[in-house]
Amino acid sequence: MKNLLFFFIGLPYLLQAQQEVAPSVDLRMYDIIESISADRIQKDIEKLVSFGTRHTLSDTVSATRGIGAARRWIKEEMESISKDCGGCLEVSFHKGLAKTGESRRIPEDTWIVNVLAIKRGTVYPDRYVIMSGDIDSRVSDPLDGTSDSPGANDNASGMAGVIEAARVLSNYDFPTSIIFAGLSGEEQGLFGGKFLAADAKEAGWEIVGVLNNDMIGNIKGIDGVIDNSTFRVFSEPIPPNPNEQELIWNRFYGGEVDGPSRQLARYVDRMTDTYMTNLDAIMIYRLDRFGRGGHHRPFNDQGFPGIRIMETHENYDMQHQDIRVEDGIAYGDVIEGVNFDYAAQLTAVNAICLAGIAWSPKAPELVMIGGAVKPSTKLRWDPVDDPNLMGYKVHWRNTTSPQWEYSRWVGKETEVTLKNIVIDNFLFGVSAVDKYGNESLVTYPKTLIPRRN
Repeated sequence: MKNLLFFFIGLPYLLQAQQEVAPSVDLRMYDIIESISADRIQKDIEKLVSFGTRHTLSDTVSATRGIGAARRWIKEEMESISKDCGGCLEVSFHKGLAKTGESRRIPEDTWIVNVLAIKRGTVYPDRYVIMSGDIDSRVSDPLDGTSDSPGANDNASGMAGVIEAARVLSNYDFPTSIIFAGLSGEEQGLFGGKFLAADAKEAGWEIVGVLNNDMIGNIKGIDGVIDNSTFRVFSEPIPPNPNEQELIWNRFYGGEVDGPSRQLARYVDRMTDTYMTNLDAIMIYRLDRFGRGGHHRPFNDQGFPGIRIMETHENYDMQHQDIRVEDGIAYGDVIEGVNFDYAAQLTAVNAICLAGIAWSPKAPELVMIGGAVKPSTKLRWDPVDDPNLMGYKVHWRNTTSPQWEYSRWVGKETEVTLKNIVIDNFLFGVSAVDKYGNESLVTYPKTLIPRRN
């Protein structure tokens, strides 16, 4: 009877303790993954290819050919999605003028027109996570705005992924705003991203992350490899133009591979491992491919976190090429080079990452660390004011590890001592977790815990 009494008295406490630990997964993510349709993505890619060319300098008046017709169709498609969800998307054109001489690929003043669809956040309407794809295409001559340039993989695949993600995520509400963006002028000098990032900076937007999708449909590489089980995530290590204090911190305390874009890349890797075990995200420690660029870069230049998501094995014969056959080799970015199931898988990765970030609490803004010449490491951070906050996770990893290896749930405590974990041997961070198990990006410490007298 004594043991039974202890069981009944102790049970509420055990249940309470279990309730204080956030779930390890959010089951809604599996519904999002299942809702992504390869068939719809195929139809969208076929529609984009049907405009003949989407070159930035192509026809803007025709209803059937050129970038003007393409962007109007994208806007109409976003408006149709919004209509189906009761007007839940704010759809608009966003534009800027690229002036002659700004780039060798801009021979005359040209309006660069983006398409934006905003799913406005219910709690943080001015806090954004962005998924982008490029509208424009090109052939061998970057100034050729008239030749057929289907751009099926580069980058109708990424643009179709953005549209499909908007269809699926429009069925949910999020505390944080999500922007589904079709960016123009990428092939002429990243102009669409430059204009949007600059306007976002001037308006004081809080951008948590940019997921730029550029070529997500090819599985047959120039290297002869056929692979539909991996994809690449490119990220810069730290923001450009760090100030002197940041340089000193990185040199003496670490952090040279722990900038916000790199944390965003780790987030994509972790979400893929958790919810899509048939895929592997390969983190590439580089802003972009060797000597090349993508539409996340302008956001990085403004200090916003941004990464590039793309296929692992590229086929250069199908990029930036006139459609032709030479020496038995078929050149051109035609629709036959797109694997729609693979594009759907990478779209699903984007969708769950957008949802996870938009559902999660804000990341701790200030994380402090201490423990030099001590046997233990101390971390302290400012509390996060969020209605769905469940608590915090402290993360650490070996200094040469690409991904966070260890973590400790600390509930709503905002200070922790990791006993016998020596500060010299690891790198550390803190994230916030909601009641559904959605976790924020990890915040890397940027200051020392003040010494107490």
